[in-house]
Amino acid sequence: MILIISTCREKLHYFEFVKPIERILIESKIQFFTKHYSEIKDKDLDNTDRIIICGTSLKDFHYINDLKKFSWIEHYKKPILGICAGMQIIGLIFGGKLKEKREIVMKEINIRENFLVTTGNVEGYFLHNLSLKKLYNFKILGKTNTDNSIIKHKFKQIYGVLFHPEVRNKKIIEKFSLKKLK
Repeated sequence: MILIISTCREKLHYFEFVKPIERILIESKIQFFTKHYSEIKDKDLDNTDRIIICGTSLKDFHYINDLKKFSWIEHYKKPILGICAGMQIIGLIFGGKLKEKREIVMKEINIRENFLVTTGNVEGYFLHNLSLKKLYNFKILGKTNTDNSIIKHKFKQIYGVLFHPEVRNKKIIEKFSLKKLK
């Protein structure tokens, strides 16, 4: 069972940032349930095999003021995939810093290590105002010409992608949801 976590403050944004991920899981016949981050309970975390933390709109930074509601990430022992805002949250929880970086673009990502897709180059859809720096607790698995785009915690099965795989890289979500991770 997968827990999909919405970071969207506005209910309409669910249809752009959460619903596509739900659709991918439905098409792959993967069981899931969805909750807003403000509604997460310990039993939700206990009853999941892995978690996907979704992105949100360009002007929605509400989740940054609620980081204490994500403190469970530091001790969670199962796989987590953070998408855009989800990656920012994961980075901040583990001591990273945000930097302003507005992008609405298709960009090539050079994947250095196998990350649910083969190594090499893939094209990703970037839609964000913030990026991460000072990622001491993470390995950089993929980069664009300007940013770290795919990260993995050095000791945990916690991943982050700065782009939106639900747009052009559905296999990443499918494989994260099905594959045994290291």
